[in-house]
Amino acid sequence: MDLIYLDHNATTALDPEAFEAMRPWFTERFGNASAAYTLGHLSDGAVVAAREQAAALVGCTPAEIVFTSGGTESLNHAFRGVWEAFPTKRHLVTTAVEHPAVRALVGWWKAQGGEATDVGVDGEGRLDLAALEAAVRPDTALVAAMAANNESGVLFPVADAARLAKAKGALFLVDATQAAGKIPIEAAAWGADLLSLSAHKFHGPKGTGLLMIRRGVRLKPLMLGGSQERGRRGGTENVPGIVGLGKAAELARLGLPDMDRVRGLRDHLEARIVADIPDVRIHGAGSERLPNTSLVGFAGVEGEGLQLKLAERGVCVSTGSACSTGMREPSHVLRAMQVPDTYARGTIRFSLGHGTTADQVDRVAALLPGLVAELRMTRSLS
Repeated sequence: MDLIYLDHNATTALDPEAFEAMRPWFTERFGNASAAYTLGHLSDGAVVAAREQAAALVGCTPAEIVFTSGGTESLNHAFRGVWEAFPTKRHLVTTAVEHPAVRALVGWWKAQGGEATDVGVDGEGRLDLAALEAAVRPDTALVAAMAANNESGVLFPVADAARLAKAKGALFLVDATQAAGKIPIEAAAWGADLLSLSAHKFHGPKGTGLLMIRRGVRLKPLMLGGSQERGRRGGTENVPGIVGLGKAAELARLGLPDMDRVRGLRDHLEARIVADIPDVRIHGAGSERLPNTSLVGFAGVEGEGLQLKLAERGVCVSTGSACSTGMREPSHVLRAMQVPDTYARGTIRFSLGHGTTADQVDRVAALLPGLVAELRMTRSLS
């Protein structure tokens, strides 16, 4: 059975070039990057080079990059660091459709005694900027918003959100995890004070990520220990992982033009679905979206059932965030978009990538009508 992988928003395969770039740092170039001899200098040089590659992808200076274990650690560093840095500001503003990692940190913020305001979205997943502006207060320490939603793919006007945050003296955090490698990232132009990424979303190694901390922003480190990362994250550097992230960042930036092809495949898949299957809804279709993402609601079926039927035929998709699998209730994203239950419960996310082909898309499009009809028939008889 040929595997058709359409879950690139969950994770991506490690790029062979990134793997080959990493290989020597596991074996003959194994030195500690902090060591004061040749092996250490080689490792330190590799980290410096990777920092430059990552900065080019993010749109910032290399000195603003802090390497981490992934997006979740980066977000924890940002939220907890801001909490400690601004003891007179205990208000947080974020959106109702953020990733579960951010939602968990909102809960943490409240548990510390802080306040948090969630800003909603409309039926197409678009951020309500007027509500965001109204939510930011003089005691708001941080405004956090994603560049692109991991489920719907809807893009947020982060530059506008940053302007509104800064006008009232708040820092602005962008979770750019889903945007990396799919759209250009411009941290400086966006006005981001903090920005998080995870390498495994753009064909880098799992367990690596970064937090961009704008020059002039002072946060206490989350990981205490040595003086690594200019004192911003203690612990011996994961040199192979950092090298892999750097190479993947370079490849992601160079591969952005291919997203036009991927967008065409996504649009073709959606056109086939709408033409061949009644009672479907493309969530966020009226918004500007990531070029690779399609969140589709099939009325009268359970999304988990359709996911399993596709999996039996070698097609990998998800019902939303891979970090929330096993949840039978519609996601908080669909709830915030006020999607009717009949579509929300039957929602599947297709997320394409550089390896996706037209033949694969056509094969999935051909499978779907029969599977949906079968599930609808089974449900009607039960």
